[in-house]
Amino acid sequence: MKKLWVALAFLGFLSVQTYAQWKPVEGKIKTRWAEQIKPDNVLPEYPRPIMERAEWKNLNGLWEYAIIEKGSHTPTAFDGQILVPFAVESSLSGVGKRVGESKVLVYRRTFDIPSAWRGKKVLLHFGAVDWKADVWVNGIKVGSHTGGFTSFSFDITGALQPKGDNTLLVKVWDPTDKGYQPRGKQVSDPNGIWYTPVTGIWQTVWLEPVNASHIDGLRITPDIDNNLLYLDPVMENATADDMVEVAVWDGQTQVASGKSINGETVQIEMPEDVKLWSPDAPFLYTLKVTLKHQGKEVDKISSYAAMRKYSSRRDADGIVRLELNNKPLFQFGPLDQGWWPDGLYTAPTDEALVYDIQKTKDFGFNMIRKHIKVEPARWYTHCDRLGIIVWQDMPSGDRNPEWQNRKYFDGTEMKRSFESEACYRKEWKEIIDCLYSYPCIGTWVPFNEAWGQFKTPEIAEWTKRYDPSRLVNPASGGNHYTCGDMLDLHNYPAPEMYLYDAQRATVLGEYGGIGWVVKGHIWEPDRNWGYVQFNSSKEVTDEYVKYADMLYRLALRGFSAAVYTQTTDVEIEVNGLMTYDREVIKVDEKRVREINEKLCNSLNR
Repeated sequence: MKKLWVALAFLGFLSVQTYAQWKPVEGKIKTRWAEQIKPDNVLPEYPRPIMERAEWKNLNGLWEYAIIEKGSHTPTAFDGQILVPFAVESSLSGVGKRVGESKVLVYRRTFDIPSAWRGKKVLLHFGAVDWKADVWVNGIKVGSHTGGFTSFSFDITGALQPKGDNTLLVKVWDPTDKGYQPRGKQVSDPNGIWYTPVTGIWQTVWLEPVNASHIDGLRITPDIDNNLLYLDPVMENATADDMVEVAVWDGQTQVASGKSINGETVQIEMPEDVKLWSPDAPFLYTLKVTLKHQGKEVDKISSYAAMRKYSSRRDADGIVRLELNNKPLFQFGPLDQGWWPDGLYTAPTDEALVYDIQKTKDFGFNMIRKHIKVEPARWYTHCDRLGIIVWQDMPSGDRNPEWQNRKYFDGTEMKRSFESEACYRKEWKEIIDCLYSYPCIGTWVPFNEAWGQFKTPEIAEWTKRYDPSRLVNPASGGNHYTCGDMLDLHNYPAPEMYLYDAQRATVLGEYGGIGWVVKGHIWEPDRNWGYVQFNSSKEVTDEYVKYADMLYRLALRGFSAAVYTQTTDVEIEVNGLMTYDREVIKVDEKRVREINEKLCNSLNR
């Protein structure tokens, strides 16, 4: 018994030591969720709910890190510990250091493989790493990936030790604004609307066992006009005879099913009383997907789907309107940049991640424009469950050509280098592939304003052909071309319709930006910026309602959607509906909800 108590005391000592080696970097505001973080249980939720398996292992937690010169050898000694998956520049990483384009960030940790996984292939998954990642296991190179916003994985089975610990090494290079790659709002010198760099691992890292034949991805497409649901399985090492079976469940009742072989699409006839998904009734069907080889189950996945349709059509007044499920719907939501004062790109907890979405619903919005950032998979699942339509931006990159927002563009478009154009096309396709099956996504936005905008008609057409189930907003507030499904105007601070397109939906992609500095809840004490600034919640709310009333009249005249800037303050921008730390709601929530619901229902006549 004495030995047992000594052993337990030693384990407790190790736990205290581990905790003592990590603490957030001080000096900036934090959210309430930062206090909940435990280094041995960071973001423990399954990271990919739309394609879930029963067995997995989370590798989040404390890793070793070093910042070395680009091109130099792997270090023998490391600089300290970093809390994964928080970017090295963030407070929650415990490091808070810049890396820059001339250096490389190196990560190292050990892991073991559960004995129950013997005979299985082991996949190593990264939710996202910004920007170029090279990965070794036990000194063996297992893969590399470029792209800071999408998940990727490697089969590491051949590099694993038969017994004991395995060593994982990751090297990351990120040129931030010194490169042409998609980077969103990150810059080396943050100011104004530009924010702190995000380098390295910023989403969950995890292991998953699979059989040699397994499902590698799902592409789910609803067709409400014909009452069908399609599921395209992406399979690894499957034979022509392997069968994919899909069972569709409504709660505890199976309501439909389908099967296919030869890698064919599974076509499922849905029940006559099918339930449609909408912001008011976000119903999700549960899917159970099974892969069978010679009658034996070799893979089983839990997923979900929604029956819904995004489209546009001319109404009785001749105005092209956005539609959901063949009915006009004024789509109205905030510009949501998804930044956190403590985690930068990464929300401290899953509760924090869902908080902004729930508050968006509470404010009476039915849509979010996810602004030049891609979120972790769980964020989109939360939108699916809560009922929020998402306009998904492509993160901007490269440089900015001439911007002509108030007329159709008549200049010469930006010419990207071959490498820059190839990078954009690769990463945009990967983003669409990663997010295709989420019901919430209603619109793809390839460009924001003129930032990195090139070959706009071609990119818009490619996007529409690659995913005809969504609408395409070719350039939100950008250099305007007559392509895609909508004309998107930006105007600050008040809404204004200075252009109108009789052939496409006309939308207001950004307006508002009403600022208020709330002392004790700001990123920097001296540098604060907003399009217009006020000094109280009442003043901000009054201005918000004034703009919303103007927007309501413009909606009846021709606007089919609008985006208010923005959900929260971000760094020195103070024009959020909430402060950056999410502690203060700046507006009268009841008044805002009432006018927002009026706008969302403005086309129900």
